[in-house]
Amino acid sequence: MEKDFPIFQVMDQNGNIVSEDYKDLVTEERVKKFYSEMVRIRTLDRKSISLQRQGRIGTYAPFEGQEASQVGTALALESDDWMFPTYRDHGAAMVFGHSLRNILLFWNGRNEGCVPPDGKKIFPPAIPIATQIPHAAGAAFAEKQKDTKNAAICYFGDGATSEGDFHEGLNFASVFKSPVVYFCQNNQYAISVPISKQMNSATIAQKALAYDIPGVRIDGNDIFAVFAETEKALKRARNGEGPTLIEAMTWRYGSHTTADDASKYRDQGESALKRMETDPLLRLERWMKNEGLYDEAWVKEIEAQAAAEIDAAVQEMEKFPKADPAVIFDYVFEKPTWTIEKQKREYLELIGGEA
Repeated sequence: MEKDFPIFQVMDQNGNIVSEDYKDLVTEERVKKFYSEMVRIRTLDRKSISLQRQGRIGTYAPFEGQEASQVGTALALESDDWMFPTYRDHGAAMVFGHSLRNILLFWNGRNEGCVPPDGKKIFPPAIPIATQIPHAAGAAFAEKQKDTKNAAICYFGDGATSEGDFHEGLNFASVFKSPVVYFCQNNQYAISVPISKQMNSATIAQKALAYDIPGVRIDGNDIFAVFAETEKALKRARNGEGPTLIEAMTWRYGSHTTADDASKYRDQGESALKRMETDPLLRLERWMKNEGLYDEAWVKEIEAQAAAEIDAAVQEMEKFPKADPAVIFDYVFEKPTWTIEKQKREYLELIGGEA
């Protein structure tokens, strides 16, 4: 079955274009946009890990290594489209126009972190695995019912395909031809569980067969392939042809979260090798050098701009009062049930607060 779902590439790991059909996609302006956005989100990721280690934000989910998958998809969207991220897709949300301050507030435990800028349809990051998949099917179906041309993209990892919500969401989207792109970032580990222990199927893309929708497998570290296939799937969705499942093969260099230690279950030498060979930023940099477009002064400039932008957002974030842990109990229902009131009281007593 794996041979029926080959990994689509436009650019190989040495920065060479291997699919001439997509040569028009590769323009200097687009490449610079891709590169600068990947620098922005990698800078955010590294800064956030540092903030967590200093106790300035809470547990954080890093995404370094997955920048091409997040930037390539986010830049393929139209401004009125929907985005359904997981807890590891704040890079995509940042590129799509989410407030950087609010992204940081989310990781600092404040509800404001779930609020996108006015007019942006960015769903709160899904913490439970796969719950956003049916939500995306429904929101996209609503856009179809309203006769708009707006589409949705829904992110998830390989582990989400083991959940019932994955199958329910894809089935609904298929039946009702919801204009949604299901984008799986297959980083090959669901926390500590390798994909070989999660499923017996050779690929995730082949699961699309059960719902009679297109399933494609791409090199998730090749930003040209990511952008091209996402744009194609979004066009199909807007034309009323329904959902597409994209499996993007990628890798996270770090641990599942800052509360985890990947060295306990994964050979970190493999991560080091991938960083040298298949890193999405390095690959694009190689293409730029091959084409004589790499400008070290420009790279240093965008790195400095990204660092300054993120430092300013950190300062904004830290002006907010410390998050109130009691808030998590207050908005589950319009009127709290006695069970929630009891939980809140016991929790506040545990941490030394007052009900």
